[in-house]
Amino acid sequence: MNIVVIKYNAGNVQSVLFALERIGITASVSDDPEVIQNADKVILPGVGEAGSAMKYLMEIGLDKTIRSLCQPVLGICLGLQLLCRHSEEGNAECLGIFDTDVKKLKSPTDGINKFKIPHTGWNTIAGLKSDLFKNIPENSYMYFVHSYYAEMGINDISTTDYTLNFSSALQKDNFYAVQFHPEKSGADGQKLLENFIKL
Repeated sequence: MNIVVIKYNAGNVQSVLFALERIGITASVSDDPEVIQNADKVILPGVGEAGSAMKYLMEIGLDKTIRSLCQPVLGICLGLQLLCRHSEEGNAECLGIFDTDVKKLKSPTDGINKFKIPHTGWNTIAGLKSDLFKNIPENSYMYFVHSYYAEMGINDISTTDYTLNFSSALQKDNFYAVQFHPEKSGADGQKLLENFIKL
């Protein structure tokens, strides 16, 4: 099976490759539109800043390539945010696959609930839908590191509560995306990657 991880101006590619190796998948890394279009599955991971990441994707023409993909695509963390319509981070117009906006997490100012931003660590995912979560229990814990979140909307396939309810996974047609890091989320994260490969 030909799995391609998109190479662009963002971190986290290597840990995704290692996670795929743990489930017996050797993926390639590419920014070549033809290689990406001919893949069986495509992964858009990322840790970084949305504005500069989108600028880089547009400079090398990968924004059009990603929008045109018909095979299963999985966005991870920044990858999820880039698949949304707009991000407050860098005031970026994103890829617009999901009809939702990305906003900055804000800690409540009531002095009672102390929420650290970025949201870092383990948290539960709820309202699980889609084959992406096959054999993953409701309220499983996944590992998060992010300061921005996707607003809840019609494409939600899981939600998480941290300062507010936000969309922790999205799906529209062949596009899937998760805000958490499955490659850092133990057995359930590994199961999610396996499920994606089997889609």
